Amino acid sequence: MNFKQHLTPTFFLNAIFALSLFILIFISSIFYRHSTSIAESSNWINHSYMVNIELEKMFSYLKDAESGQRGFIATNETEFLQPYNNAQEKISISFENLQKLTADNLQQQNNLDSLYKLINLRLSHLGKALHLRQRNPFNASLLTANMRVGKNVMENVRSQINKMIQLEKIYLNERQQKYQNKISITPLITLVLLLFSLSVFAFSYYKINKDLKKQKVANEQLRIIVASMEHAEKIGEFSTWHWDLETNKLYYSDNQYRLLGCEPQSFEATIENFLKFVNPKDRHKIIEGGNQVTNGKSYPSAFFGITRKDGEVRYMKSLSKLLIDSAGKKTLIGINSDVTEQYLNNLILEERNRELEQSNKELASFNHVASHDLQEPLRKILTFISRISETETAGMSESSKEYLSRIQISATRMRILIDDLLLFSRTNKTEKVFEKTDLNLLLELAQQDLAQIIEEKNAIIKSVLLPQLTVIPFQIQQLFTNLISNSLKYSKKTTTPLITIKCEKVMAHEEPALKTESKKSYYKISFTDNGMGFDQQYAESIFTLFQRLHHDSEFSGTGIGLSICKKIMDNHAGYITAVGVTDVGATFTIFLPA
Repeated sequence: MNFKQHLTPTFFLNAIFALSLFILIFISSIFYRHSTSIAESSNWINHSYMVNIELEKMFSYLKDAESGQRGFIATNETEFLQPYNNAQEKISISFENLQKLTADNLQQQNNLDSLYKLINLRLSHLGKALHLRQRNPFNASLLTANMRVGKNVMENVRSQINKMIQLEKIYLNERQQKYQNKISITPLITLVLLLFSLSVFAFSYYKINKDLKKQKVANEQLRIIVASMEHAEKIGEFSTWHWDLETNKLYYSDNQYRLLGCEPQSFEATIENFLKFVNPKDRHKIIEGGNQVTNGKSYPSAFFGITRKDGEVRYMKSLSKLLIDSAGKKTLIGINSDVTEQYLNNLILEERNRELEQSNKELASFNHVASHDLQEPLRKILTFISRISETETAGMSESSKEYLSRIQISATRMRILIDDLLLFSRTNKTEKVFEKTDLNLLLELAQQDLAQIIEEKNAIIKSVLLPQLTVIPFQIQQLFTNLISNSLKYSKKTTTPLITIKCEKVMAHEEPALKTESKKSYYKISFTDNGMGFDQQYAESIFTLFQRLHHDSEFSGTGIGLSICKKIMDNHAGYITAVGVTDVGATFTIFLPA
């Protein structure tokens, strides 16, 4: 299972989330601007109402002043002048309010200036009428004329106020229309935003729920893996640890404590606490390794001994590896393995190797003795027997002659046996120098070595063209010599020996005799004769050292020749097989790597 795929948001999900967030912000900004515009339109509508109200109030104050003037003129009572006196202050306040409300409207500002002049003119006529009423003698005609002029001015004031109110109504209608237009699309925008938000939430819920299911599966798999790892640590006698190089914090698995003979997590995981268990002579390895890691030089392995809590001495090997995450954080992970059995087995193996080296030295000494000290007296025995045979046989009895002949035969056989043993030893010990060699040349040299016996038996050897291969030349020549010699030795007395040598390139897995599925190619070279043959049940045993199928009286030999052939093929990573039929012949097949 790919935990990274389950535990990390996919690129597609990130892209969808980013796009959804962008669209949500975009729609929200449009909705905000729309709401702001609606609020602005509402403010403008309110503004128009306020202008109209202030104009109405100003006209009302002016009418109050006019009513107060008329009451005073009719009654000559000063209490009727109270509205007139208050009107001027109220009109000034309204005018200031209107100036603020129309500050951004030049046309209304001009209208307001004209209105203010007309109002001042009307107040001036009102004041003049009051003055005429209070004059003594009272002049009714002048008062009447003044009031007629004042009435005309009042009509002009009313007309100017109506003009301003009508203009504000025009503004109000335009703003109301804009307001209605914006209000009409508000439900649509709200619906779109709501539907989009719901779709985003639904998709997010679906993905989150899906990811949660995947994460649940991943967590279950992770739990199984952790449990399997803990079980594997117990069985394999190893532990895991990791070292956070950023925080210098060390973490041990539970089995690390068990390997030390302690309860899991029974002490803080620090190098200092771990060193208490490490054998004193090995503590420098842990300290130097830690210094190398912190200096960033290397991340070494270490072999060291520990003394468990129960006093048992064990040996551990530590391997580590550096991990660097995408943020550049460095963590060193490692495994501590209990290799006590392996270490002790290596000590036993080293001791046995020393014993083997000593045995090899003794064998080399034996070879020296066999090649010199044994052969020298053997040559003298054969020499003296030969002299006795030449000079003393005339005076010997028949039994003495027979005994002397048996001694000579045994000594000769001993010499052959010693020579074959030396040859077998040489095959085991010799330096394996491989050279590219023409096998036809080696076959020719082998036939020259056996020229005398080939001629004596009138043997016929037929061979196809052999390849050039990288081999140990003298060993392959010895192999050819032994195989041809073996066929000649076990030839029939009444039949001319015929040895047929064939060669072909084959694949290992196509050869049942090799019993392998390897795809390697080999050169298959077969030596087929028409000799005595052998029972197929002995096809494997004939390659065993000293193994012979016939008595000494029938055929000479030591039982080492075919063992040498087997050893030579082992040296070449090849194979040798034998197939025999009694009184028909035998086929020896060698497989040399191509």
